Amino acid sequence: QVQLVESGGGLVQPGGSLRLSCAASGSMFSKYDMGWFRRAAGKSRELVAAITSGGKTNYADSVKGRFTISRDNAKNMVYLQMNSLKPEDTAVYYCNSRHAVLPGPYWGQGTQVTVSS
Repeated sequence: QVQLVESGGGLVQPGGSLRLSCAASGSMFSKYDMGWFRRAAGKSRELVAAITSGGKTNYADSVKGRFTISRDNAKNMVYLQMNSLKPEDTAVYYCNSRHAVLPGPYWGQGTQVTVSS
């Protein structure tokens, strides 16, 4: 059983930065692939960034060069550093944990990111 709790969202001006955090429970954290998804108002959910258990990352084209996903297995934490934020980044951001055979996937409750002047 895994619980995910996001934090770090808020209101920021265009061009600004935010760092999202996801705290995960469970002793098997290091075996799971982790990801950040977002859902903007009126739009479907999309994958923003992912990091595998081995540390390989991938990003949506819309955030490449601006966002960085990382993980700290010793702390059961996943982070999303968001720089050069744009209004179109406004969304609820969700932390996700998945594995091919272990139980899941798991989702956090989401944290709101609003980019506006």
